[in-house]
Parts: sequence; structure tokens; C-alpha cells
Amino acid sequence: MKTNQESDLLEESPPQQNGVAQTSPTHYSSITPPAPEEEPISTYFEEKIPVPEDVTQVFSFRKLWAFTGPGFLMSIAYLDPGNIESDLQSGAKAGFKLLWVLLGATIIGLLLQRLAARLGVVTGMHLAEVCNRQYPTVPRIILWLMVELAIIGSDMQEVIGCAIAFNLLSVGRIPLWAGVLITIIDTFVFLFLDKYGLRKLEAFFGFLITIMALSFGYEYVRVAPNQGEVLKGMFVPYCEGCGPVQLEQAVGIVGAVIMPHNIYLHSALVKSRQVDRASKKEVKEANKYYFIESSIALFISFLINVFVVAVFAEAFYDKTNMEVNQQCNETGSPHTDLFPLNNETLQVDIYKGGVVLGCFFGPAALYIWAIGILAAGQSSTMTGTYSGQFVMEGFLNLRWSRFARVLLTRSIAIFPTLLVAIFQDVQHLTGMNDFLNVLQSMQLPFALIPILTFTSLTSIMNDFANGLVWKIGGGVTILLVCAINMYFVVVYVTALNSVLLYVLSALLSVAYLCFIGYLVWQCLIALGVSCLDVCGRIQVGQARHIDIYLLNNMDGDCLEEN
Repeated sequence: MKTNQESDLLEESPPQQNGVAQTSPTHYSSITPPAPEEEPISTYFEEKIPVPEDVTQVFSFRKLWAFTGPGFLMSIAYLDPGNIESDLQSGAKAGFKLLWVLLGATIIGLLLQRLAARLGVVTGMHLAEVCNRQYPTVPRIILWLMVELAIIGSDMQEVIGCAIAFNLLSVGRIPLWAGVLITIIDTFVFLFLDKYGLRKLEAFFGFLITIMALSFGYEYVRVAPNQGEVLKGMFVPYCEGCGPVQLEQAVGIVGAVIMPHNIYLHSALVKSRQVDRASKKEVKEANKYYFIESSIALFISFLINVFVVAVFAEAFYDKTNMEVNQQCNETGSPHTDLFPLNNETLQVDIYKGGVVLGCFFGPAALYIWAIGILAAGQSSTMTGTYSGQFVMEGFLNLRWSRFARVLLTRSIAIFPTLLVAIFQDVQHLTGMNDFLNVLQSMQLPFALIPILTFTSLTSIMNDFANGLVWKIGGGVTILLVCAINMYFVVVYVTALNSVLLYVLSALLSVAYLCFIGYLVWQCLIALGVSCLDVCGRIQVGQARHIDIYLLNNMDGDCLEEN
């Protein structure tokens, strides 16, 4: 037996239902954004960039420039210290052989970012806000906690990267723990930048990306890798002579490139342009230009990642600790003790990476490397701050000031990092990156499954909902990415060699997989698998789509049929 609300929804076409405009298929509509008085405190939307009117041209550089900004802020996540460390390890362990994995992961990332941008443009709401409206209370809170864990893990990696950069630039005069504390201060300083205008803030991010491109580009020119090998590694999907080490590294590349919080971030950043969502033409145009801008931004980030991989592939692939130790001795490096006198293969991280560059190519290579790492860490810190605020506002509708929000997450991120920096050495500090990569890999389904779910719902996206190709392709892609990351997690856990940790991991895995199963169930219903609608809300022969189930009364119990 249906309620009056359901009957009205199925038989009529009311202008709005639970914030969703329901109209005939020929009329464009979207989720109604929050009223202005309900708009939460934001650090990014105090102004909106106008889009110039130019109806006579199929493509306009003026319009592309107006939409340029969000994609470059989003691309920062592809250049954070965790990615840089994954790049250099890939080059040192596998040479040029895994460049095609980096290319494939970047393309997959672009397709996922496209879904995030489209959700924000079409609905006027970002992913966290849509999750808040569509999921029941308990799953929504769990989802928020998982995303917060991913943001905190990313924040810790950025703090580690900045602390190491300060240490290298000061030739050890700034200890690691002091570098960690400095990141607290500079984050609050940089938060004032958005008060000078949105375009100036975006220009500053562009400046940081330029520093990274010049820094790592210098290393690329200085080392001069074999261009034929670079192209072969990029376009030939094969890894000759590779073993478990290279396989694990390939999995690590995918995990480092595709970041869960970045999906939430990009869906929010696109709201910063003036787009009339009542006009299908303007929405379609915005989607086009955002996709072009994201493609350019990720292409630049891909080139920077290639620079790092190629440098370490050319200079340090198959190098032994003995060779590096001898070279550092000859150049008088104070860091020779980092490399034991044995013939084991060189193991590098972002700290050792700078040291070995300095030993082989001079002090300038070390300092320029550190500048690039510092730019990566600072830019990632700022975008992580925005991600955290969007997620908290969207999921919980909390109206915190930006400083209170940053103080909370930065304190959580800095406290364990500071303890390691004070009581342990740099090897333990950089070793935290492996754990943090695993942590973020585990959170990836909590961004990818919801974005596919909601962009596939016609009652949310209307004419811009995913077609059959995108539904199937997106589902297969997300399944593949999540499977790769789960393999990465299993490899990490099995290497711990602790029965207690095995048991704890098994218990956590049951709860983890159950929640993912719930999200997948909702996603499959959205994709059109009506047989999974066990609550019986969708009646055979009704004209409305199956997505009505997700859009109405999700907090209620299944209706009983008389």
C-alpha cells in the first residue's frame, strides 16, 4: 500500500520533492540548491566568477579561461608528496616499465573527476551535500567518518613532505619536528589568501604548480633520461622481467593517484562559476569547458609525475647501497650513513631521493628537489583544508569557521606526526607514508561508489544522467580500482607478520565489507538492477525510474504491502 506522497510522486509531477524537481523527461530540472540563508560558511564561494556571453562560437578561449581554476586546484592531489614518493620508488624499482600504469591511472582519474564536476554543475550541490540528502542517517555518518580519515591521512602526508623539505633546504638546521610545527603556522597564513579574491587564490595555486614543474623539470633535464625508453614505458603496457616488487609498486601507483577526498573536492570547486542551472544549454557548456580544463590540468600533473619517474629510472634503477654510499663519500655528503655498505638494491623515499640527487648531480639538484617537495606539500595542504571544510559542511551541515575547522583536522594530523618526528628518525617518518597510502586506499570506495550512484540517477541529473556506456564502464572501472587497492591493503597487512593484527584486520574487514556491500546495493539499484529493490517500492508498469527509491523516504522502513 503506497502513501499519498508516493502516489503523488508517481502519478503527478510536482515541482519539487525532497529538494528534487520532478518534471517530464522533456523539461530540464535539477536538485534545488540550498536557499541563500541556509548556505553554510564557506572559504571558497564568497564570490562567483561570471562567464562571458559568447553564443556565436562553438569554442571560446574567453569562456575556457573563465572556467579555468577548479581543475588545477583538483590536480594538486595528483602532485602531493605521497604521489611524488610513489613516482620515485616506481622509477628506482621498475625503471621506465610502469609509466603506462601511471598514464592509465591518470586517465581513470580524469573520468572520475568528470563525474564529480558534472554532479556539482548539474545539481548546484557537491557530493557531500547530495550524500547528506540521499543516504539514511547511520550510513551517512559512517561515510563522513571514512572520508574524514582519508583527509587526515592525506594531511599527514603533506605535513611529512613539508617537514622533510624544510630539513633539506636548511641542511638539517631545521629539525623534522620544527618543520612539522612550521606547517601549522603557514597553513593559517595561506588561508588569508582567499580574502584577496578567488582568481588570486587560483593564481597562487597555479604559481605553486609552476614551481613544481620547473623544479622537477630541471631534474629531468639535468639527468637527461633516454627519451625512447620513456615513450616505450608510457605506451607499451608490458613489464618485462617484473616480479612481486614491481607488481606491488604498480598497485601503489594507482592508490597514490586516485584520491577519495579529491572527488568530493572537485564536485564543490565547480560551484564557483555563475551557471544558470535552469538552462540546459549553459549546464552542457559548463560541463564541456570543465572537462577540457580538467584534461589540461591533469596532463600537466601527469608530465610532472613523469619527470620524477624518469629521473629516478635513469639515474638510480638497479643501483646498490654500496654504489650510492661511495658516490656520497666522494662528494662529501653529510648523509652517507643513510646508505649501508651492502649490495642490496637502493631503497628511496622523498628524503633519500633528495640526498642521492645531491650526491650524483650536485647540491643544486638537492635544493631544487626540496623546493619542489615544499611546493607540493604546501599546495596539497591548502586543498586538503578546503576538502575537509566541504565534507564537514556537506555531511553534517555544521557552520564552523574555517579556522576552527583547520585547527581540528590539522591538530589530529600533526599530533602523531610530531611524536614520530621527535622520538624517531626520518626513516620512520617517511615510513608512515606506506601506512597512510593503505589508509587512503581503504577509503576509496566511499567516494567512487556514491559518485557513480548519484550521477546515474535521472531524478538528480535529468538529461545529464550517465548513459548505459558510462554506467557499465564506470562500474567496471570502479570495481577494478577498488580491487587493485584492496590487493595493496592485503599485501601491506600480510607483511606485518603479527597474528593479533591479522585477527583485528579480519574483524574490521567484515564490518568494512558489509558497509561497502550496502553502498554497492544502493548503486546497483540506481544503475537499474530493479530485482535488488527488495523493499518493493518500485511497482511493475510504473512510468517513473527506479531512482525514486533512493530519493524518497530513505530514512523510513520498507513499506508494507496489504
